[in-house]
Parts: sequence; structure tokens; C-alpha cells
Amino acid sequence: MTDQPQTPTPIPTDQLRFTMPPQHASPHDERRYRKERLAAALRLFGRFGYEEGVAGHITVRDPEFTDCYWVNPFGVPFGHITVSDLLLVNQAGQVVEGRAHVNQAAFVVHSSVHQARPDVVAVAHSRSVHGRALAALGEPLEPITQEVCAFFEDHAVYGGTTGVVVDEEEGRAIAAALGGYKALILRNRGLLTVGDSVDAAAWWFITMERAAQVQLTAKASGKPVPIDYGDATRTREQLGNDLVAWINYQPLYLQITRDDPDLLS
Repeated sequence: MTDQPQTPTPIPTDQLRFTMPPQHASPHDERRYRKERLAAALRLFGRFGYEEGVAGHITVRDPEFTDCYWVNPFGVPFGHITVSDLLLVNQAGQVVEGRAHVNQAAFVVHSSVHQARPDVVAVAHSRSVHGRALAALGEPLEPITQEVCAFFEDHAVYGGTTGVVVDEEEGRAIAAALGGYKALILRNRGLLTVGDSVDAAAWWFITMERAAQVQLTAKASGKPVPIDYGDATRTREQLGNDLVAWINYQPLYLQITRDDPDLLS
């Protein structure tokens, strides 16, 4: 009689790998980590086409000097950014580490948001095509897909000036419009997202841009069927926090650092 094969024994779940945000022993280690994530996010934004000339920034708060922020240098293509290219800039937009200029007009917005939101570690604002198209309509995102529910009642539309932001009053107005939300649609300009990590802010921007594309496409094709209020709220509670954003972002981080390992130099 042939022996029956034994059913494989399941591996205990506590022995399976599951990546979570790391903890760092020193500000030096945390700083290096944040800069690596910033350089990677900028490379991804370049790959996805979120770049228009010299416009667009992602900033991350320094873990030690919390009133200073790391940012991409003026005029350097996103696709060329490395860790060593990044600038440290104070709240007034003055470079305190690095030898390049920073886009002062764009930095006013980032500085204002960082100052208004001590909980925010990173801010992303760039020139994505579908985000600008939605912004041109002055419309919010609607709960028509599961993914967009992450933004349900957690984003706003700012309808202020459509010119280049060059003064602190305008920056403060944008920060006030953002309030406690994770994202803002700047009418006639585009999208802005924030997070408690570079990964979260970048993921919210990427998924918000895709949500804008879906909404524009769906409305051009017919009349979208909305998700009801209760389901949209529950979905936001499941998908709408920064930890979930960080987890969702990891495949993109792994992809860009394997494809472009020089970005870490």
C-alpha cells in the first residue's frame, strides 16, 4: 500500500517577513534614511512625468533641525537627482547645506505647510497632467473607486490666485485650506499631498494623480456610479492612513532603487 503524502505544515505567521517603517537610533541615521527616500521619490516622479521645466518639489523635514527641510535643487531633472544633490533649506527658503539654488516661489508653499502642520514630515507638489486637468475644473475627487475613497472627506479644493506663489500670505492661505487633510487640489495648478513620511506623501500624490485620471476618464465616458457614504467612509478608515500608504509605496521604492542604484550616492 502506497503511503499517502503528508500535508505540508504551514509556517507560523510570526516567521513570515512583513516590512514596516524602520526605527532609527540617531538623528544621523534618520536623516540619511529620509534623504534616500526623498531622492527615490523624485526619481519616481520623473519617471511618471510629474515634471514641467523647473517646477515641482518634494520636501522632507530634517529629524534634528525640525524647522529646516531637505528639497531638490533648482533646475536639476528629477531623473538625475541623487542623495548628495539634496539641499537643506530653512523656513525662510535660505540654503543652509548645499551649493545650489532652490525654487523660492514653490518653496513658500512647502514652508507654510510644514510650519502649519508639525505632524507633517513630507510635502509633495508637482505638475502631473491629470491632476492639473482636474484642478482646471475646480472639482474635488468623487468616491467612484475603492482607491479614491482614501481621500473621501480628507482633501479640499483651494480656489485662490492662479499665479505663481511668491509671498508668505498666499502660502499661509494654502496651508489653511489644507487644514488637517492629507491632500489639496490647487485650482488651475495641480495637486499637493502630505504625509508622516516621504513614502506616504509620495504615495498619496501618485494615487491621487491616478484617481484624477480615472475620474476624468469615467466622466468623459458616461455617468459614474458613486460609492455610498457609509462604504466610502469605512474604506477611507481602512485605506486612508499613512501607514497603509507607506506599505503600498514599498514596491515602487524597491523598483526605483534597483533600476537606479546611483540615486543613493
